[in-house]
Amino acid sequence: MRRSVNRRLFLQTTTAASLSTLAIGAAPVEPPGSRRPIVVASGNGLRAVEQAMAMIKQGHDPLDAAITGVAIVEADPGDHSVGLGGLPNEDGVVELDAAVMHGPTHGGGSVASIRNIIHPAAVARLVMKRTRHCLLVGEGALRFARAHGFPEVNLLTDEARQIWLHWKETHDPNDDWVPPPVQAVASFVHEYIKKRVTGTIHCSALDTHGNLGCTTTTSGLSWKIPGRVGDSPILGAGLYLDNEVGSAGSTGVGEANLLNLSSYLVVEGMRRGLSVKDAVMDA
Repeated sequence: MRRSVNRRLFLQTTTAASLSTLAIGAAPVEPPGSRRPIVVASGNGLRAVEQAMAMIKQGHDPLDAAITGVAIVEADPGDHSVGLGGLPNEDGVVELDAAVMHGPTHGGGSVASIRNIIHPAAVARLVMKRTRHCLLVGEGALRFARAHGFPEVNLLTDEARQIWLHWKETHDPNDDWVPPPVQAVASFVHEYIKKRVTGTIHCSALDTHGNLGCTTTTSGLSWKIPGRVGDSPILGAGLYLDNEVGSAGSTGVGEANLLNLSSYLVVEGMRRGLSVKDAVMDA
C-alpha cells in the first residue's frame, strides 16, 4: 500500500521555488535572445540570485550561473544549511547532498552523503557532464570529486560544532553526556537548538534564450542518522525542470517531497496549464 503524506504536513514542512517558461513572456513568437532573464531561489539565496542574474546578463549558461550563485552560500561558514559550516549528522560529521538539471539537454546529475567537499553542486554538474550516471553517493562521490581536483576541507566549523555538541549533551537525559551551565552556552547555540534546522538552497534560472538551469544543495536535516539522504539530490523530488515548461525545486523536510515527487508534479502541473501557484498547491 502506498504510504501517504498528510497534505497539511506537506505544506507545513516544505516550500517550493518555481518558474514557468509557459507563463513568462507570453508572446507566441520571440526573437532569439529577447526573453527576460529570471532567477528565483529559496529564502537564503539572495546572493545566489544576484550572482546568477549578473552571469546570465553576461551570456553564461543558466545552469552555470545557478551553480556559481549557490557556491557563494556553500562557502559561507555563517550559513548552517549548506556546505562549509552546515550542521552535521548525529555523529558530528557534515554530509552534503546536491543535484543539478540542465534545460537544453535535459541532463541531470547529483551527489549524496558526500563529505569534505565545499561545493557539492559543482560536483553534481560533473556527474552530469563526465559520467553516464545520474547519482554518486558517499565514498564514491568523494573519490570522483578528488579525481576532478576538488580540495578536501573539514566542513565542521567551530560554531557548527558547538551547536552539535550542545544538542548531543542535551537531547537525551538518560545518556552520559552532561551539558555545561546554561550561562556558559553561546546565544547562537540556543537559537539553533530551538529549531531543527532543515535549510537548503535551491536556485532556478532562465536565460534570455528561454533556457533553464537549476540546482539544489544542502547539508540536510541536522542531527540526521549518518547516511540519511533527503530529497535534494533526487531528480524529481528536490528539483526538476523541462525546458519547454518550467523549473521547480524544494526545501524543508525532504521525506515529504520524496514521497510525492513534488518538484516533478509542479512542473507537470505547469505543463497542464496551471499557474505556478496553482501547480505548487496541486502538487
